[in-house]
Formats: sequence, structure tokens, C-alpha cells
Amino acid sequence: MTLSRPGIDIPDHRGRTGLDRAGLDLDRNPDVRVTGVELLAAGWHVLRRTTLEYRGPSGAWERQQRETYDRGNGATILLYDPARRTVLLTRQFRYPVYVNGHPDGMLIETAAGLLDEDDPATAIRREAVEETGVEVGELEHVWDVYMSPGSVTERIHFFAAPYDGGAGIGARGGLADEGEHIELVEFDIGEALGMVRDGRIDDAKTIMLLQWAVLDGPFAGEK
Repeated sequence: MTLSRPGIDIPDHRGRTGLDRAGLDLDRNPDVRVTGVELLAAGWHVLRRTTLEYRGPSGAWERQQRETYDRGNGATILLYDPARRTVLLTRQFRYPVYVNGHPDGMLIETAAGLLDEDDPATAIRREAVEETGVEVGELEHVWDVYMSPGSVTERIHFFAAPYDGGAGIGARGGLADEGEHIELVEFDIGEALGMVRDGRIDDAKTIMLLQWAVLDGPFAGEK
């Protein structure tokens, strides 16, 4: 008797099937042939072990295995006040950094979230409102980046947009029913850069956007 397998031949708790098929039809690189995909876990996100053949520089084919963690793609945004020369960031508890050496797990970050079924611009507008209460106007697309390409499939879409800090902002954001307890923090751009230098800001996407802001963005030339 064949057992029904959630996420493979019957829907899992998120309505997904065929999770063991990802990559089998890839043909964009003639030096890569995907031969098998094993579904290791499919909770909220998906862990797979993929077997592939890779043609190396000598021309010989090598059999390799790679584990990939698929959490979907995401978007992040730097909110900045050009008149007051400030940036609006968030502080929230992140268990993965807490368990990996962060003093208290309270990470300072740019607003961010997964795309889910939305396009990147729509998703980041949604996340900006949910996390900071800011209704974003015109968006500037900065770049799209693979943040951990050795094992995580996620690509993050980076944006920036102005906000009016003079109109006042709330103290907290996030969706309580999703376990989000987000503190809003506002910093002068110079102070934020100092926090990057001394390690108080140690989130990759946030560091990248702050450095972009002073190299090519709204605060270009700031030291």
C-alpha cells in the first residue's frame, strides 16, 4: 500500500504538493543535472536534499548532494527622513541569533518580511505598515540579493523610501496574533553608522542599506 505523503502527493497544512519536484526541470546550466530530490521537512518552510551531477572544469561529471532551506523570498526597506537625517528601524527578539551568541536576541533591523503571494513592492508596503505604521509613498528599488547562497534559497528585494518623522511615529509595531512584539527605534544616520562600527547593529540587510544610504542614497557623503 502506498502511503499518502503531505507536501508530496497530498496537500500539507499550507496546501502544498509536489515539494519533492523542485529543481528537477532545471536546464539553464548545461553543466548541472538534477537527478533526485528528497523532502526532509515541510513545516512552515521546506528542507530538501537534492542529488545532482555537476560537470567540473576537467569535463568529468561529479555526483553531489546539497541540502537547501526554502523559506520563500522576502523584502526589506530602509525608511529615512531626509530633513531630519534619521532612519527608522525596528528592534525585536530573534531566537536564531540568541541561540548563536547574540547577547539578548534583541536585533535592530530594517522593516522586512516574506513576499508570500505578493510582488516585492506590494509586500514591502504591507510589511512597512505592519511593523512601523508608516504608509510608504514612492519606493526606490535598491537591489535584489541572495543572502546565504550556500544553503538558503531566499532572495531579498531591497527598497528605500522617505518617511515624515516630524509627524510623529508610534512606539511599537507588529502583529500580536503572529507573536510580533516590535519596538520602533529612530536614529540619526551618523549614530546608526556608529552602531554598525561598534557591533550594536549586526544584521546584514540593515548594514547593507545603511551603507548604501551614505554611499549612493539619500545621505551620500555622510561619514
